[in-house]
Amino acid sequence: MRSPLSIGAVVVVFVSLFAASPARTVNRPNNDKLDPIVQSTLAQLGWGEMTTVIVTLRDRADLASIGGKTRPARLKAAIMALQDRATQSQAGTRALLRARARQGKVARTSSFWIFNGFSVTATEDVIRELTMLPEVESIASDRVTVVPTVGTPEPNLTAVGSPAAWSLGATGQGVVVASLDSGVDLSHPDLASRWRGGSNSWFDPYGQHAGSPVDLTGHGTGTMGVMVGGDAGGTSIGIAPGSQWIAARIFNDSGTSTATAIHAAFQWVLDPDGNPSTADAPNVVNNSWSYSYGGACNQAFRPDVQALRAAGIVPVFAAGNFGPGSTTSVSPANYPEALAVGAVNNADTIYSASSRGPSACGEASTSYPEIVAPGVGIRTAGRYGTYQTLSGTSLAAPHVAGALALLLSAHPNLSASQQESALEQGARDLGLVGRDNTFGFGRLDVLGAFNAASTPDFSLSAAPSSSATTVGGSAAYSVAVSALNGFAADVALSVSGLPASAAAGFSPVTVTGGSGASQLIVSTSSSVAPGTYPLTITATSGSLNHTLGVSLVVSAPADFGLSATPSSATTTVGGNAAYSVAVSSLNGFSGNVALSLSGLSAGQAVWSFTPTTITGGSGSSQLGIATIATMAPGTYPLTVTGESGATTRTVQLTFVVNPNPDFTLGVSPGAISVRRASQSTTTVSIGATGGFVSTVTVSVSGLPSGVTATFSSNPVTPGGQSTLTLRASRSAPRGTYTITITGVGGVKTHSQTATLTVT
Repeated sequence: MRSPLSIGAVVVVFVSLFAASPARTVNRPNNDKLDPIVQSTLAQLGWGEMTTVIVTLRDRADLASIGGKTRPARLKAAIMALQDRATQSQAGTRALLRARARQGKVARTSSFWIFNGFSVTATEDVIRELTMLPEVESIASDRVTVVPTVGTPEPNLTAVGSPAAWSLGATGQGVVVASLDSGVDLSHPDLASRWRGGSNSWFDPYGQHAGSPVDLTGHGTGTMGVMVGGDAGGTSIGIAPGSQWIAARIFNDSGTSTATAIHAAFQWVLDPDGNPSTADAPNVVNNSWSYSYGGACNQAFRPDVQALRAAGIVPVFAAGNFGPGSTTSVSPANYPEALAVGAVNNADTIYSASSRGPSACGEASTSYPEIVAPGVGIRTAGRYGTYQTLSGTSLAAPHVAGALALLLSAHPNLSASQQESALEQGARDLGLVGRDNTFGFGRLDVLGAFNAASTPDFSLSAAPSSSATTVGGSAAYSVAVSALNGFAADVALSVSGLPASAAAGFSPVTVTGGSGASQLIVSTSSSVAPGTYPLTITATSGSLNHTLGVSLVVSAPADFGLSATPSSATTTVGGNAAYSVAVSSLNGFSGNVALSLSGLSAGQAVWSFTPTTITGGSGSSQLGIATIATMAPGTYPLTVTGESGATTRTVQLTFVVNPNPDFTLGVSPGAISVRRASQSTTTVSIGATGGFVSTVTVSVSGLPSGVTATFSSNPVTPGGQSTLTLRASRSAPRGTYTITITGVGGVKTHSQTATLTVT
């Protein structure tokens, strides 16, 4: 309510201001200087309340006389003239505003030289006081509705109802749309002025055109034209001409792409300037691309799409051009988190090549595509300022992205689920009654989406978006239902996409009263194969139905691997052998593993592990085995066992024990007869055992006087022979003698006796 003291207060303030300036004439407020919006606003202000107005002064710089031979000179002269005129003519108004600011009646003042005036946030009495200043020409409201000039809309824009949204003042103003495509031709007159500009509005992951937007094929220019294009060509081509655009180029100069580039583009879209503290991500992201085949679910980019969704951005994707057969969905459009857009012509007949459902990514509770939009014979922007007419779901998707820009310009705080719900609930049903796998929820209707955004509804969310467990374990999700626009009905929950032998339950299964939370527990069995499973949570209330995608990641239980090298070791009786035993961590195993050996007895060998227990889930140990002297040579199978709790792993080894290296010595014949003054021979044979390789030196002892001995070969290589020749002199005593033949090889010595008879 207006205060009865307001007029008196104005008079008092007015007199106090100008008492010291008798040259100034005191006048009544001149309300003719107030535009109608300001007059209406002031009439509704309470005592002490403020509003913002634009104050324009009468004095103008004489720009017609600006000279200068060069553009920089003319530019400088114009700026100086404007600034000088503002400095000279604004002094009195500045003094008034400073005085009223000290009294608490002016909250903010911004001066401008380009039009010579002020933006002032002040109380009613100050604003009316300003009308009494002769230098003030007019006072206008700060609240304005700016609508781009548009020509006759193209038929596809009329079909989806864009002009109806424009008439409501929603043209996409304040909304930034992004394109992940071949780029955008920045020179096109329908797009140039709508680029946000700056270092955070263009991204080329290939570094081929890092400076500013380019488009070597025209595809991205065409999709951007449908989203935000103007009417430079005589007709309006863009759904949301009041929006700004940014773009990431996911195709290189050769027209090909890489997963690295696409991941980089998704990452850039979420944080274009690399500073998470600045909210410069786009409001809408259009993706008129897919894998080059239909009917499959490739989840390579699902985490990226989930990240966009979590940030409140609806990832809009073309549904693909692999129709008319069923089950021809494409990735990433068939991810539960994506919004797949099929194509119709302007008469709502399905485009023959538009991909159809069901989704290959297991969205059993919904349809594919989710929605359709015009995508046949679409006139849009082309390269070098030209125009092109294109068909396909690539043109249908930007219709929906543009519609989201319109919706967000009117309802900027809608969540991703609310945005998608408004589009789906507002769509014009086509084909079978209700949603189907040809038209989804129906054809895009912008006005219907606007109405749906204001009708009772609910949103669905879940955290985390991905939950992990091991085989036989369980995963949990917190599912929340939030009421929108006064929604108060009960919501039933269900989940699909579970792996075989898994079970799920909600607690509670029905959220009552329009909002609340439920716990979803998914339990796996020991027969569930490790992998990532896309799940779809469905919430139903009457005709309202919302879905949400989450991931279940099932991994093998924590375990360890056991190995040993070498697989076979060899030693001799009384010798030693060693193995290296390794424990490796599997699936995050971090326990302790105790090692043991079987296959040998204490009477054969002694052994030990260093260390006996491997801690922390992984490491190595040395197994040493020492044989005893009485161990029988042979091949022994050994088993190394690793134990950690109830988990046991084994590895098989071979242990070969050979005899000690040695040689044998034989004499043949063992009885030798020699006559005096003559000679006789015998053969000494050397054999080898256990790999003995040394040569053997032989000798003879015990000969009587007068008898000499020589060996034909000495030393003797194992496996060889030497001839021992005994010669008796004429004086050698007759008789029978025992002689000894000795062989020495390395540390081994063997002897053999023989009988010598001298006659």
